[in-house]
Formats: sequence, structure tokens, C-alpha cells
Amino acid sequence: MNAKGQVFKYGDNVDTDVIIPARYLAIQDQKELAEHCMEDIDTSFVKNVKSGDIMVAGKNFGCGSSREHAPLVIKVAGVSCVIAETFARIFYRNAINIGLPIIECAEAAKGIEAGDEVEVDFDSGMIYDKTKNTQYKGQPFPEFMQKIIRSEGLVNYINQKQQETK
Repeated sequence: MNAKGQVFKYGDNVDTDVIIPARYLAIQDQKELAEHCMEDIDTSFVKNVKSGDIMVAGKNFGCGSSREHAPLVIKVAGVSCVIAETFARIFYRNAINIGLPIIECAEAAKGIEAGDEVEVDFDSGMIYDKTKNTQYKGQPFPEFMQKIIRSEGLVNYINQKQQETK
């Protein structure tokens, strides 16, 4: 399983209120909600993000409230993977639960720049910056987490498992 795309880069402590401002949480439609992703720190993000693109950030990405909307709008906006030095634990869990691939790698988070073309191999944890011809070793996902992500989230994974046992 791989992700490949252009990088959008952010700093440390990007909180869930920046990822999706609370003033939009009443919006029920996921696509409409995703139109507001990152708008308080990057007004051009939703206009420029393409399906498959990658988000890179510093330390403590996804800190703040525990809202599941944050990883969801990132995924619905088209981001195929988030790479960060570290993630807030609840964001990490919510991302896996909704099927958004994330990977921690401090070296990649520091070395990759906005606009770089990057490819991530989730099986090995390898991150390739095609623009700079560099590579980084991130933490690969355990097999069960890869299955959850391939299933597009925990609920779908559980439903598939239940279907298999019938």
C-alpha cells in the first residue's frame, strides 16, 4: 500500500481547531465540511490540494479537542497520508479509525519541504522524497492497522470481518 503526491507543509502544534474550525462543525455534508480544512492557517489549501497529496507537519499534529472531524476533513479533502514528527494520541487513533494513513518520522518531517513530490510505502515505512532524491525510514504500520486503513476505517473493517464469519 502506497501514497504518492505533492506536499503541503505545516509546523508544530497544528491543533484540531485549525484543521477544521469549530464554527463549521454543524455542517453535515463531508465534502462541504472539507472545503474549510486548514483555512485558518492556509487559505489556499483547499483550492490547491489534489487527490493523493501528502501533508507534512512538525510535532504534536492534531492536538486540541478530540473531534473526529479533523482527520476526516483531511481525508475527504484528498490527502492520502499525513507525515509528522509526532501526533497527538487521540488524533492518531481517530485517523486510523476513519482510514487516514499517518506516519511518524521526525527526519522526514524536518527534511521534506512544501511542494516536494513524496511517496510513502506503508508496508516498509519508507518515505521517498522524489524531488530531493532522499529517503527516510518511518515506522511501518502493523498488519492489522493496514487492514483497517485498506478497509477505509474501523467500522468498515469490523463489518467486513463479520461478513467473513457468516
